[in-house]
Amino acid sequence: MKVVMFYHSLYSDWNHGNAHFLRGIVKELQQRGHDVDVYEPEGGWSLQNLLKDHGAERLDEFRQYYPSLNPQFYNPEKKLNYRNILGDADLVIVHEWNEPELIAQIGEQKEKFGFKLLFHDTHHRAVSAENEMKKFDFSHYDGALVFGEVIKKIYQEKNWVKNVWTWHEAADADFFNPNRDEEKEGDLVWIGNWGDGERTEELMEFLINPVKELGIKAKVYGVRYPEKAKKALADAGIEYGGWLPNYKVPEVFSKYKVTVHVPRRPYVQMLPGIPTIRPFEALSCGIPLICSPWDDAENLFTPGEDYLIAKDGNDMGYKIAEVLKSAHLAQSLSKNGRKTILERHTCAHRVDALENILTELKMAEDKIYPIHHKTLEA
Repeated sequence: MKVVMFYHSLYSDWNHGNAHFLRGIVKELQQRGHDVDVYEPEGGWSLQNLLKDHGAERLDEFRQYYPSLNPQFYNPEKKLNYRNILGDADLVIVHEWNEPELIAQIGEQKEKFGFKLLFHDTHHRAVSAENEMKKFDFSHYDGALVFGEVIKKIYQEKNWVKNVWTWHEAADADFFNPNRDEEKEGDLVWIGNWGDGERTEELMEFLINPVKELGIKAKVYGVRYPEKAKKALADAGIEYGGWLPNYKVPEVFSKYKVTVHVPRRPYVQMLPGIPTIRPFEALSCGIPLICSPWDDAENLFTPGEDYLIAKDGNDMGYKIAEVLKSAHLAQSLSKNGRKTILERHTCAHRVDALENILTELKMAEDKIYPIHHKTLEA
């Protein structure tokens, strides 16, 4: 099967968490023998920031970690040669971080070339910025892949597209694997971006203050930290490591005893059941995980077994100390979290779901066009 994907970036995960999941999905598709082309725009925001801050050598490093991934660039100011790009495609997936014009233009090619066409939504704008959704033309799309049931219900209620499937993010479990025997450099590590004001208070309550009160050795990685945030980290004795390429995350997790998850406020308040990619990767790496409150409305995990929930900042401090002093608790969380990922939340599971969706679309097409149709091999 020929798969063509349009995403903001495969190369860069600088403040671009969608690259994490995409890399695992592309790898899995390739391992199953599918031909995959990923297109990203020249001068994309995430890649430009990565190059500006860390240099072109990071692209060479990316290729060392992902030798089979070779994204192609296009000029967003010029009209694409859709016949060359889409002419032999069986499946095309277009991510929400694309311009509305591109989303519409690709839709217009569907009847001409006969591919299946899906929109991939991994953002909270469906609940936080509905007017932006009205800019998207889904009239030619077969459906949308959305990263949570709450988003699926909104798509259905608004009748934005004819088919909607929940397609949660997941971990590349082969890449994000446990190495808990590595010599530890510190107690706690947190990997995440500051969050544009969407979780400032929460980071103070559930990360910075507990670490300061416990006096443990901690390090934080991420980008877009204002000076005020860096000062708060320093005041708490927390080392700031700046941007960390996502392919380095397993190595870093192996050197610390515990991590935390502090979701952004829109996810907690408006998107129950959507944890984002970070908990999947942490659990896959087997590092004990403690979360600030979020509602696992879709029962993706088992709170209390796969990870711990801290009801407030004081409880977070207590639970961090508990994990650090109890090897049994730490090992139990590590084992259970990894087990749940392997059973339910790998990129292989998501590609299984994607192939089932294609089969579903093919069967629906056969009912309408019993003789003249294009064969899809999933």
